[in-house]
Amino acid sequence: MSAPGKIEGMTSHTIGLIGGMSYHSTIDYYVGINDAVAKALGGHHSASLLLSSLNFADVHELQAADDWDGAGALLARHARLLQDAGADAIAICTNLMHKVAPAVEAEISVPLLHIVDAVTADAQARGLKSLGIMGAHWTMTEPFYADRLGIRAVRASDADVALTDGIIFAELTKGIVTEESRAALLGVVTRLAEAGADGVALACTELPLTLDESNCPIPLVNSTKAHVAACVRFLLAT
Repeated sequence: MSAPGKIEGMTSHTIGLIGGMSYHSTIDYYVGINDAVAKALGGHHSASLLLSSLNFADVHELQAADDWDGAGALLARHARLLQDAGADAIAICTNLMHKVAPAVEAEISVPLLHIVDAVTADAQARGLKSLGIMGAHWTMTEPFYADRLGIRAVRASDADVALTDGIIFAELTKGIVTEESRAALLGVVTRLAEAGADGVALACTELPLTLDESNCPIPLVNSTKAHVAACVRFLLAT
């Protein structure tokens, strides 16, 4: 029997999404979460979501300046706005900006659905024991990501870090996908496999624009899909 005021089959939670970093992957979050909820509940059901879509130019300026205090304050302000608007949890729709997750968590009283936890859950469910990390250079080299993974992280070479970071910010965050860059990124995947990675975490939400398991030699953990799945689990929990 449903609780008073609750319609049978409805989701009982709302997630606040901090998106726009870039908007190309935020679209995947919105569509992916709604599709999964609609499939699970049927009828006319969709997800209860709030979205704060940031101007990526402002965020990238803070990244380039290494102003992570400013970036943390910006995302924390939007997280608090979403909480005050009724969000029961917050999801940051990007890997890199989880560098400032502690600043966000300090300003809210609802859970932050952390993308690295979602990536770890996906990798462990598939029996992977080690993951290469591909993303922005901060994500690939700093401990905020690798140390939170529940399995061994394999670091790319300095050259491959620079290559991956360059393609992300020069092309993918602008929605540009080329065969030349896809081939270069596939080379990074291959070298991570040779370095001992069982799989590779696409730890930038734009990387799935150009890479998927159909064109890679080892399993990929799509961080966007993993994070979307975590959001859906939260929404459907009773």
